[in-house]
Parts: sequence; structure tokens; C-alpha cells
Amino acid sequence: MLKPIKRVDFASQRREMVEHQIAARGVRSDLVLTAMRAVPREEFLPAHLREFAYEDTPLPIAGEQTISQPYIVALMAEALLLKGGERVLDVGTGSGYAAAVLAEIAAEVYSVERIGQLAEKAASTLAALGYANVFVLHGDGTKGWPEHAPYDAIAVAAGGPKIPQSLQSQLKIGGRLVIPIGSEVRTQELVRITRISQTEFRREDLADVRFVPLLGKEGWEAEAEPWQPKLRVLRPAAETLPRAIAAAAEPFASIETADLDPLLTRIGDARVVLIGEASHGTSEFYRMRDKISRALIETKGFDFVAIEGDWPDAARIDHYVRHREYRPSEWTAFSRFPTWMWRNNEVRAFVDWLRGHNAARKPQTRVAFHGLDLYSLYDSIHFVLQYLDEVDPPSAKVARERYGCLTPWQTDPATYGYAALTGKYPICESDVVHALGDLLKKRQAYAAHDGERFLDAVQNARLITNAERYYRTMYYGSRASWNLRDDHMFKTLTTLLAHHGERSKGIVWAHNSHVGDATATEMSARGEHNLGEFCRKEFGQDCYAIGFGTDHGTVAAASEWGGPLEIKNVRSSLEGSVERLCHDSETPCFMVALRNRDAAHIQGLLKPRLERAIGVIYRPDSELASHYFEALLPDQFDEYIWFDASRAVSPLKTHELKGLPDTYPFGI
Repeated sequence: MLKPIKRVDFASQRREMVEHQIAARGVRSDLVLTAMRAVPREEFLPAHLREFAYEDTPLPIAGEQTISQPYIVALMAEALLLKGGERVLDVGTGSGYAAAVLAEIAAEVYSVERIGQLAEKAASTLAALGYANVFVLHGDGTKGWPEHAPYDAIAVAAGGPKIPQSLQSQLKIGGRLVIPIGSEVRTQELVRITRISQTEFRREDLADVRFVPLLGKEGWEAEAEPWQPKLRVLRPAAETLPRAIAAAAEPFASIETADLDPLLTRIGDARVVLIGEASHGTSEFYRMRDKISRALIETKGFDFVAIEGDWPDAARIDHYVRHREYRPSEWTAFSRFPTWMWRNNEVRAFVDWLRGHNAARKPQTRVAFHGLDLYSLYDSIHFVLQYLDEVDPPSAKVARERYGCLTPWQTDPATYGYAALTGKYPICESDVVHALGDLLKKRQAYAAHDGERFLDAVQNARLITNAERYYRTMYYGSRASWNLRDDHMFKTLTTLLAHHGERSKGIVWAHNSHVGDATATEMSARGEHNLGEFCRKEFGQDCYAIGFGTDHGTVAAASEWGGPLEIKNVRSSLEGSVERLCHDSETPCFMVALRNRDAAHIQGLLKPRLERAIGVIYRPDSELASHYFEALLPDQFDEYIWFDASRAVSPLKTHELKGLPDTYPFGI
């Protein structure tokens, strides 16, 4: 007897996909979400792939092409700012899926496909599904379809080296063109071009993406080589490289017994020491940073520690460790998501040590604790206004009016970015810039009143200015928001060095992706810069960057932004990665120097290899796509510290804080 055929409930899968993979990731247009729920993606796939139709991933189709992942289709559709009833040009028909989504919203969709086989198949599928408002042309998409121009919107589903002039010329005044652009074939920035007038166009960077190359007269003539690093050197045979790493490594049995003298010798007189981490939730990374930082402070006289944390929160710690007189702007430090990143027992141990270390020192020589980041937009506004109320009430009134532009988004600053990008609300940039300018104009008078508190006020005002731009650009995950954030952190670091004195020295605690030189990674090909790159250019050999890695264990992380803390198992490293080489060295814990170009292990590492980065989010099921990137380790860091097995940080619990003095920085 034949078994009954198991029928797949595609409609249910489609609804679930839209809810969890599209709406939950920030796509908010009701028109787009409705369209995504309506279009049967399985009908655009080969029969043997239909069971995967509602996984959020690109899938292969004919002609060595792919059907885009649903989230990217929705993201591009939303970026077109469609209201319904428009005429749209779709470049790169492919399977026809994106054209169908656009056809659910627009009145007419004109779609151009370079590959005849795909054009014919897509036209047939669209007709069978009843999309009479979609018209497919077999032709060069870079030249558009001028017979039906002008268009209200143009979507391009392939990445080009530049924006085709033909497509720009076919836009209506006020029309939008969304296209991936990049100097490398496989890595692009999704941009939106809006036609302002006959000759004027406005560009907005939206997101980092990877599309197939846009081939044609105004695209890539032929597929170029993907990203290659700035330096290529032959390596030893793969089986000998782990042995070379083991031979060069300085092993240690535990963090407590690790001998730091060789590392301190290599650091020498560096003015800035950048200490990384491969995840935000691994105990060993925090504890080793603690040990190294104590040694740098005690033996080399470092003046401050600056963390990848918000300025007002870190000011609360600084008030505690330096026994300061004035209460800082943030009374409960690091109380927002992700709380475990800094509110953990590992950081608490260092903070308590630093307070004890400072107790015996004169106030002007106490080691400070600062934040470099810019997420705390509204806490900073609160402090600037509080400060001005005390020292200059008339200026406080003006600043309060200017910052009022941002108040509708106090509970969720990220929604400000969405509102600004959709054009629904005025951009507040000029208001916050003027507020910062007013504060800086009165620098001398305020500084005379209280230099330390003025530094706090200026840094908060600068944070507000940059945070406004950051939240405006972050909504689509653009490289512009990453670059703005790391530029802000670097400028904050240089401000701190200037404030603490000409010969001051600073320690930075931040993720590997921030402290390693971006030019040695694929970040550079995406147009991303970072703190480590800026420090290398500014300080040269006076900057020493330390990276970390691990193979397996547990990590504290969430599954989505704003989600609850989970203790997750870290998967063993992938074949071909830096982590796998270190694991295969069979040395459980070690430090290894990376500046000596003649060393055998350096020669073997001078090739782009995968490297893992886990932030506050960890997605093991999509680990390769979500957490690995290519890098040249010796160009990225000066030192690498390895823990083969690692465990999650230990978050502070409320009951552990009860009964502590009112000055304790983590509050209750």
C-alpha cells in the first residue's frame, strides 16, 4: 500500500516567515508585509527546493543565479517607499519572485532579465499566478526599459560598480532607485538614489549586502576577482601550521598563573593598548583583560580604561573608582540591554580592584574609567540639560528647546532612524549640532567652573550629535552607521588622551571587530573603518592591539536584539578558520606574538582565513553567515590570546547588590 503524500502547509510557513524573519527584523510597511504574505515563493523555485521556500536564505535557480532571501526582497521593497499604484522598473527578474511582490503594491511592474532562459521561465510563472500587471523583457538591465519610462521607482537585484546613468535618467522627479553598489564584485552597499530635479540626485546608504554581479553595458563587463587582501604570502603546508603556532606560543595553565612579562616587554612604551574579545559574553576574555590592565596600570602607569560602553554609564563607574565628589549623570550603570555585557562579576572584580588601587593615590593621579560608545542618547540629553541648569540656565532653556526635536523617540531611539528615513518627520541634525556648538563656544568659562564636569558635559553633547546621525543611519544596518560609531569612539579616545595630559596613556576594552585593524579584514572591502584602524594610523607602533579567540564552550548572548539573556553552547570552530588552526595546535591556552614577519607561524597566517565574531547576539544555526568573516590575523592584531574552551560570563544578580553602599556603581 502506498503511503499518503505529506502535504506541506506553505501558507502557514509563509505567515510565520513574514512574522519572524521580516517584521521582527524591522520591516514595518504594511503594504510590503501584506505583499510578502500574498506571494507564494515556492512557485518560483525548482520542485526539489520548494520545501526550503520559507527559510530566510537565497536559493539557487537556473543560469547559476539565485532567488534573493525574503528579508532582502522586503527590505528593498520598503526602501522604494511605495504607496500603491506606481510604475516600477525591476532590474534582474531572476525567478520573478521580487517582481511579484512589487506587483502586489504597484500598478505596473516592468522587469528586465539578462538571461533568456530565466526571463522566459519567470514570465510563464508570473502569468500562471495571474500577475497581469508584470511585463518581462529579455535584455540588458543596466540600460533599463526606456520605452516605459519615467518610473516612480526602480529596484536592481544585482550589484554594480557604479549607478547606471541610464537608470537614473529613467526616474521621475521624486522617484527612488534602490541598487547595490560596490567596488568589489561580491560585497556591496545597498543605496537609495532619489531624483531631486533634472540634474540633482540624493544618495542614502542603507545596508551592507551581497548580490550577484550586475552584468551589462553599464555594470560589470565580466566578473572580477573577489576581495583580496593587501598582502599575500605563501604559507607552510596546512598540517604544519598548527605545529608552528604551538612552537611560537607562550602557553599558560590558567589566567591566574599566566606570566605577562613577555607580553609587557612587547607592549613596551605603547601609548594606547587595545584589548579585544571574540564575544561580549565570555568570562575568560574579561578576566584576562582584567589581568593585563592591572599590570599595565601598576607597572607602566596607564591613566585610564575606556570601554565599548556608553559615556554616562561609565561615568557612574568612574565616580565610584575615583572617589569623585559630584554625582554622575547615570545613577544605575548599564541597566539597559545588553545588561550582562558590563553588569557581570568579571567586570565587578576589576572595578572593585580599581577603586582600591585609587584609594591610596592623590585625586589627580587616580586611574579613570570612561565609555566610548554612543547608544545612550537620552541619558546624555538629561545630563547636558542638568549641567546647564546649574551653570548657565539661559543656555539650558535654549538647549532644551533644541533637544525637544528628539523627544518623540525617547523610549526607542532606533525608531527615530526609521522615521527620518521614511521622510515622515524632520531631521533633528541642525538642532543638536547647534546645541553642541553653543556648549563649545563657552568652553573657557565652563571649564574654569569645573574642568572634569565640563568634559562630561561636552562628551555627552558630542554623543547626542553623533547619536542623532547614528540612529538616522542605523535602521537598515548600513556601513555608514558602523563607521559613524567607530569614528565617535576614536574621537572620544583622542579627547580623553588630550584631557588626561600630553603623556597620558589609555587602555581600551572593546570587541575584536573594533580593536583589530579593519584594513586587514573584509570589512575594508565593504567600506567599513574601525577604531583599531584609526589608532594604527594615528599612533603607529605606539598602538598595541590584542585579539582573543576560542573554539568551544558557552557564551552569554541573546537570540535577537532586546531579547533575554541565554547561556548558549558555542559550536566548535569551522574548518579553515583561525580558530581551527589554534584548536589543532593542541595548546589549550596561549599567547602568541604577531609582529615578527620572519616567524614561521606568521608566514602561515598571511592568507585570508575565516575568523569568528560573536556579539550580544549569537545565532549558531547560521553561524557561518552570521559570525564569520575573512581576516589576515598578523595585520589585524599585534598579539593573539587563545582559550580552547571557555565559559559564559556571570551576570550580577539583584540580591548580590543589596546592602551595598549608595555609591556602588551598578545600583540595584
